[in-house]
Amino acid sequence: MEDQKPKNPQPIKLSKYTTALIESLRSVKARTTPDDLSKITVSQTVSFFALVYEKVRNAVEYREEHQIPRAAMERIIKRRLALNPEGRGEGENLVRELLWARYFDNGSLGNKDAETIQLIFDKYVFLRKLILVGRDVNSRDYLNQFIIELLTAEVEETLNPTGTQKNANYTYFIYQVLRNKVKLEGITDQQKDAFFLAALEKTYRRSDKAYQRYHLFNIFYKNISQLTNDEIHTLAPKLPSIFEKIDQMIKNPFVDHLSRFIKKQLPPFLILFSIFQEKFDQIQAIVSDKNRLWEEVEITCRNKYQGLRSRLVSLAVRSFIYIFLTKMVFALILEYPLSNYIYGEINYESIIINTLFPPFFMLLIISFFRIPGDDNTQKIYNRIIDITDADKSFETSVAMVKKKPKEKKPFLIFGFTIFYTFTFFVTFSLIYRILTVINFNLISQIIFVFFVSVVTFFSYRIKQVLVEYTLSEKEGILTPISDFFFMPILSLGKFFSQEIARLNFFIFIFDFLIEAPFKFIFEIIEEWISFVRKRKEEIF
Repeated sequence: MEDQKPKNPQPIKLSKYTTALIESLRSVKARTTPDDLSKITVSQTVSFFALVYEKVRNAVEYREEHQIPRAAMERIIKRRLALNPEGRGEGENLVRELLWARYFDNGSLGNKDAETIQLIFDKYVFLRKLILVGRDVNSRDYLNQFIIELLTAEVEETLNPTGTQKNANYTYFIYQVLRNKVKLEGITDQQKDAFFLAALEKTYRRSDKAYQRYHLFNIFYKNISQLTNDEIHTLAPKLPSIFEKIDQMIKNPFVDHLSRFIKKQLPPFLILFSIFQEKFDQIQAIVSDKNRLWEEVEITCRNKYQGLRSRLVSLAVRSFIYIFLTKMVFALILEYPLSNYIYGEINYESIIINTLFPPFFMLLIISFFRIPGDDNTQKIYNRIIDITDADKSFETSVAMVKKKPKEKKPFLIFGFTIFYTFTFFVTFSLIYRILTVINFNLISQIIFVFFVSVVTFFSYRIKQVLVEYTLSEKEGILTPISDFFFMPILSLGKFFSQEIARLNFFIFIFDFLIEAPFKFIFEIIEEWISFVRKRKEEIF
């Protein structure tokens, strides 16, 4: 790598966006820790069991790590409001549950936080009363879910102001650097900016739908908690149409086009932001000198590449646990009785294969994944200079996104459609023939295809971790051949994972049959421990 180190390095003249990012990050203040009298502490005994419960509960619902806290808040708030629709006193209850599950360190939140969250609760409860009354069931469900998602996103950002400000600064920097590199045909600049920010939510922030809704809402309106009751009265009748427009924006094809564009540009930003986080006290000197910048980029890239290996293993394990708990057990339970009922016999070999093959297949696929190398590091370094220096040529090289895709000849479209359909036929015919030879009945074959397609889809999602730090991915010689056979399986796996995920009965069991009584018991234990502690303090 030393031969790639820039010779006769010149100082880097920082762009106005880079300078603004540094200044904005310097102004971010650390969160104030509550004093000993106001901080809220919970029993470590209760916390241990609550943490175990959360780990098990989160295993049955596949989410990225950073999305779990908000989803947990949503689950807690829905349960709390179902029991206490007025939301009185729920600010402190929510804080305690978050401390139990160690989403925040014990004692890191205090009475002031509970009061702030209670005020947010009060505003949203007031809004719910105004907006839900007199509507049909479907409208109520849609509006209630939207409001709950806004509430949980606002609560999480309120409890984590430092991380929220930093993420907003990084997002705005990417927006400023890249927004002029794309033009959208037939779209105003204001519309393009909204679409661009929506695409950044999906790609850089990797936000779930709740946060996409929340941040897009905040582009046009203030947080609900910042509105007066009179302002909420005025806004409430408009919110149903506002919510629908936000969802239409999220689904707009331009957002998908921009998401694909941004995703290809992200690796240098991610490495640059890592350097900001690790060496912020020296960041001005680092990004202003090519030699120092190269050293930090090279070290950071190597560390990230090393971390990718452990992340791949971790994601593979989590994915398989999710598949096993939510899909595999259900399918295997069906395979035995259905085969016995329809065919009058049990093929134990097929059950064993359907049990053992999916994890082996996932490991096989992952074994072909390749970690980025030195050439990728060099490209990232060059691109970081492009996005941080004052030279505007990088920012103004424009790509045009057409309002409508370029029309292809009808004959070619028909031919491609037939060929794509043919790939489905070839792939599943080969699977059918192989399974028939080893005496799989139709039930076992369906379950096998189900497992393989879901595992393939999750393996593809895991592969996106590698792309996160790869500036340009090279296509292998055999890629078109593998795509021919795997695209049908991948498409089917996506369908199973997204559509049949709604049948995840484990979520129903946890959320409606286990969580409420468990948390009630935790509260009683917490109160008892607090009572004993006070009596003990009185003695001394």
